[in-house]
Amino acid sequence: MREVVVLVGLQASGKSTFFAQRLADEGRVPGLREERAVTAAEITGNPPGSFAWGVLHDRHPKLIAQVRDGLPYPRKTGWALDELAEEITGEIRPLPGWEEHAGRSWYDVPFLWAESCFYRKLLDAVGYFAPGPWHGVDPFEPVKSAELRTPEFAEDLAAFATRTDDDALLTASLWGNRADLGFRLSAGQADGAGALLVDQSPLLWSLLANAGTVCVVADNSARELVPDLLLIDRLLATGRAARVVLHVKPYPYYVSDALLHDVVAALRKLTDGPVAVAGHRLTRAMRDGRLDVRAHPFSCAPWSYHHMPADLAEDFASATVTIMKGDLNYRRLVGDRQWAPTTPFEVTTAYFPGRVAALRTMKCDVAVGLPADMVIRLDASGEQWRSNGAHAVIHVR
Repeated sequence: MREVVVLVGLQASGKSTFFAQRLADEGRVPGLREERAVTAAEITGNPPGSFAWGVLHDRHPKLIAQVRDGLPYPRKTGWALDELAEEITGEIRPLPGWEEHAGRSWYDVPFLWAESCFYRKLLDAVGYFAPGPWHGVDPFEPVKSAELRTPEFAEDLAAFATRTDDDALLTASLWGNRADLGFRLSAGQADGAGALLVDQSPLLWSLLANAGTVCVVADNSARELVPDLLLIDRLLATGRAARVVLHVKPYPYYVSDALLHDVVAALRKLTDGPVAVAGHRLTRAMRDGRLDVRAHPFSCAPWSYHHMPADLAEDFASATVTIMKGDLNYRRLVGDRQWAPTTPFEVTTAYFPGRVAALRTMKCDVAVGLPADMVIRLDASGEQWRSNGAHAVIHVR
């Protein structure tokens, strides 16, 4: 790890350290000071054989093929997908707004940026942003919808009808993150019972004892989003939260990331099944404003939350606690970097403008907040414990 100098707002401001300069430029923070913060090198797609390398080398080509087969795209879309498949084997071609790393190898740039750029180019290839009949058509919708029709999902709903206690819903929301459709494209992932490495759920429940506004930053749709919604219903129905702000993506990002139409699809399934009462409560909550769904453009940005704009930061700062769901949000929260896994979660999230909790199934190399003896034991096991989806954490700061 190394130290960098960052600009820190006055403690009395209650604002985030990393966006303090932006707030100061707007006249919102009366002064700044310099402070040293610990950081680590950004993860890239090199070296060969690393987790990030595997995503770029194996997962992305499979995803292009999946998208091609998912909808009856015209021939020109197939050509555009062919061009993208060829591009990801070489250098990054220029794209308006994404010029930062153009001309470099996909494997040599920050992994988070490379992944984000790939998905943005995939949307361009299928005409998502272009005028025409395919404008706004989610290329991942076929696999998302199919998941809501599986026997496994029906079993989930039946289980939710009988298990409505706090810990059961929190556990379902946590491990629902394993339903990531992009994760399933990778070979050799664990599918057995998982191990919770860090459990700070008692602290989270204490923050939720009498919360005003709770922010929930969603990750995946379908089988993960449904338990997220049921957890939100529990918070509202029990009065733990007066209001919940649910952040989703403004347009398709990673494969199964939740959009507004995925929230609507999930609510329809909830209101037509064994947990219909909760589905109808959530629908009423959306109508009366107690459940507010938002889609900030930064949710699809190729950067960590250290770079979040002031309006999003103020949204999080106004909440009693922000709950970050999933692996991608975890990477963006702590920084997609080569942290020593014993680095305290509190250190990596010190910049965040308010209390924050992370419910994360581990599906990439980033890991923080683990005891040293646990890391030694996991490393000695020989398994890919950081990325095989068999472990999870509940971190709170």
